[in-house]
Amino acid sequence: MCSDTMPGLADRARSLAEGQVSSAALVRESLDRIEASRTTLNAFRCVRAEAALEEAEDADRRLAAGERLPLLGVPVAVKDDTDVAGLPTAFGCDGDLPPATADGEAVRRLRAAGAIVVGKTNSCELGQWPFTEGPAFGATRNPWNTDHTPGGSSGGSAVAVAAGLVPAALGSDGAGSIRIPAAWTHLVGIKPQRGRVSLHPYNDCFEGLTVNGPLARTVADAALLLDAVTGAHPGERYHPPAIDASAAARREPGRLRVALAWRSAFTATSNPLDPDIRKAVTGIADALARLGHTVEEARPRYGLIGLSFLPRATAGIAAYADRHPDPRVLDPRTRGAARTGHRLGGRALRAARAREAHQHRRIGALFETYDVVLAPTTAAPPPRIGTFDDMPAWRTDVTMAAACPYAWPWNVLGWPAVNVPAGLTAGGLPVGAQLLGPEGGEELLISLAAQLEDDRKWYERRPGSAPVATG
Repeated sequence: MCSDTMPGLADRARSLAEGQVSSAALVRESLDRIEASRTTLNAFRCVRAEAALEEAEDADRRLAAGERLPLLGVPVAVKDDTDVAGLPTAFGCDGDLPPATADGEAVRRLRAAGAIVVGKTNSCELGQWPFTEGPAFGATRNPWNTDHTPGGSSGGSAVAVAAGLVPAALGSDGAGSIRIPAAWTHLVGIKPQRGRVSLHPYNDCFEGLTVNGPLARTVADAALLLDAVTGAHPGERYHPPAIDASAAARREPGRLRVALAWRSAFTATSNPLDPDIRKAVTGIADALARLGHTVEEARPRYGLIGLSFLPRATAGIAAYADRHPDPRVLDPRTRGAARTGHRLGGRALRAARAREAHQHRRIGALFETYDVVLAPTTAAPPPRIGTFDDMPAWRTDVTMAAACPYAWPWNVLGWPAVNVPAGLTAGGLPVGAQLLGPEGGEELLISLAAQLEDDRKWYERRPGSAPVATG
């Protein structure tokens, strides 16, 4: 295990407030780690070295003057689908993209909380796949084993946290893109309720599938970052009631009824569950039972929810592809998905959105009996780098669905979910379990995740200080 890693978000914020360390020192340390890992992990697309150091010096002056904010002076990272003024929002794409003229709302809230954005992390092209590789930036590698992907599409954010480059990072999740890389890098990843964290200026992103959320080593750190960025832009469609994630992380969840769901939604593919993942998720279920919860096998009534996912996902890809200044440089699979999105963007898309209320009632009926659903986050451990290279679109989709069939239904529903580390495979690769809740259920999920963390202490297991490929 690695002892030379960056302390967590809350620890950093506390040390700054107590004058034990300077923001300039923390930011410089983060930038040095990013640079040292550039050729091995490749987590960042853009780094704001000069601007971040200037902001750190300003934060130190404010701290010395007695100002206190939740994250004043703390370095963090955001995913490359999020606007940061002065940097292009490439979202994993190649080509000459113009810089954003203003911060997105989530970044504005991060700055208002005092955080310093040191850079933007890599994502696969338009967030479509559970790997973070592409011709625009190369391959982002898993710090637990650099022969393997960290997952995607928030793979860069996950690597930045897992490798100790920053104490926490913002990602986005449209089909598991926070939870999958969190599972495959041994992190806590929160997919909030739709509308909890602003996507502005990309409102109703991917037809309501996508949300922004935190990745961190601990539940408390993830909750702290979630609180910092929570809040909708006035022009957005969804405005869920406020929550206090940090308070939830300090609160006992009470005795809960937990549904253990092994079956995934129908995908028209074979999705065998890896034995090591079954064993790891069973370990989480056993821990919950030992902590006093009732755990029973059950199955959400997903129906043909995939018929609602496809039009919304491909319409979202089409909307982003249409904004690219030169779509010819996009991956052929992206161009094909965009064509599908244009074909399905009328009646099929409207029907997909209209079915959501029925899906809420049908799947939500499970919460009349249970409080929380426990399920694997993925069906497979992290694939090797290059697994998806040169695959045609259909083969990519089939391979992706087989590895990751569990996460995306909760994006259709818009409901919250939390990935928790479940352990390592026999080969030493991280895997995860997800806690799934009903509408507005983040506080209960966070409380339960914090209780599990206190029992299992997953934060004590970290990748080696020097990433080494084990073959």
